[in-house]
Amino acid sequence: MRKKKLGLIFVILFFGTIIGSALGSLIAYVLPEGVVKQFFLRSVTIGFDPVTLNLGILNFTMGFNFILNVIGVVSFFFVAYFLKWYYGNRL
Repeated sequence: MRKKKLGLIFVILFFGTIIGSALGSLIAYVLPEGVVKQFFLRSVTIGFDPVTLNLGILNFTMGFNFILNVIGVVSFFFVAYFLKWYYGNRL
């Protein structure tokens, strides 16, 4: 039971961060040019470049990149605080 809750918490934190990063990108494109826009557009890319495996009759390519911006980090901590408030001592 506890492992299911821990997995659910990680999934919620992950998707909260993704939604926050998307929201930060959207906010940045709405803002006019300037320092504030550059602040919201600042991001870090985590992941690995595409890797190709050629087996003759089968060609397999896999890659993963996760782009994290300022609002994504803020949303991670917001969701973590919300989960702590919601679950409290129930974990």
